[in-house]
Amino acid sequence: MKLFPKITIYDRYIFMQVMMATIVAILLFTVVWIAPEMLLNTIKRTLAGEYGVKTAILILFYELPKILGKAFPVGLLLGTLFTFDKLSKDSELTIFRAVGLSFQRIAAPVIVLSLIVTWLCFVTYDKLIPLSVNKSIALRGGYVTTQYIYTQKDKDGIPTTAVVISKFSKDTMYNVIVLDFSKKEYTDVHQLKNIFHAKTGKNLTDKWKLYDITQYKISNDGIFIDIDKLPEMDILQGEAAKNAFTLMTYSVKKEREINNHDLKNYIKLLKKEGLDEEYRYMLNKYLQRFFHPFVCVLLAIMGTLLGFSKPREQRLIGFTIAIGCIFLYYITLPFFDLLAEKGVLHPFITAIFPPFAFFCAIIAFYKSKDL
Repeated sequence: MKLFPKITIYDRYIFMQVMMATIVAILLFTVVWIAPEMLLNTIKRTLAGEYGVKTAILILFYELPKILGKAFPVGLLLGTLFTFDKLSKDSELTIFRAVGLSFQRIAAPVIVLSLIVTWLCFVTYDKLIPLSVNKSIALRGGYVTTQYIYTQKDKDGIPTTAVVISKFSKDTMYNVIVLDFSKKEYTDVHQLKNIFHAKTGKNLTDKWKLYDITQYKISNDGIFIDIDKLPEMDILQGEAAKNAFTLMTYSVKKEREINNHDLKNYIKLLKKEGLDEEYRYMLNKYLQRFFHPFVCVLLAIMGTLLGFSKPREQRLIGFTIAIGCIFLYYITLPFFDLLAEKGVLHPFITAIFPPFAFFCAIIAFYKSKDL
């Protein structure tokens, strides 16, 4: 058998049939996903005057890439299953087998289509979803800012400075508290020598600058000994300032809001700063970006296998198995995320296990069909 067999009328026929069925399945999945809650909430806010008509339409439009990320593999599974189930019921697959076409040859155009969908799925997660989510957040008025704490440590892991930001927006911080630690260390805490409270702060190129500052000096006994007013002061010089700002910025973001390049750099920074749980979680989600798209190929093969049925076999059986597999896949993803975050399993294992489980299921279905 040639590595790249000649494209025949059969290949074009199967490719078009599966592609059309997949598109219909993706559209149906999108409508079902967006209709119940998302559409209703958008309509309510539009009627309440929170959104204009244009804003409401744009918000719904920006939600589409998130849905498509899940719709691509589901649509491909249902599209292949429906197409091959119909071919089986019409005895067309029997004719294909009678003229000498093997299962691998019959599934070849489906695999080609699945590779195309895999690429679309990868691009969606890498480019479209981060872009659309950030635009949607901008339409809604930006991020809801939350408190952030950054601790600077020396080479021995002893804290030297802790910065508490009560609220921040872009490069501006509000109600900033700086805890300046002394070298003296007790059994349970590190002694403070200064506490600074600044009304505002700015992230500059190579440092953080605070304004309108109140300084509280503390003795070795932990007692306030003096209070001063400072117009401004610099903290977190150089790389520390850059790292702290990056961590603070991404602390309000979910992984889907970050493209692959930035997510990779963020993961390296998390490891460097010793934020182990966040590092393992983000590494797991980053690896999923590469393994999840290839689920499209596995689901296409599974749909083809489930579609190979006897003329009088119940169609409901194949569709029930397909829906069950999809449900099991998506319902277990948060569980594997938690295992990675808590360090129970390595992120590589938690990211690759669901696709590997599908691969094992495909082998089982293939043997049971006796093809």
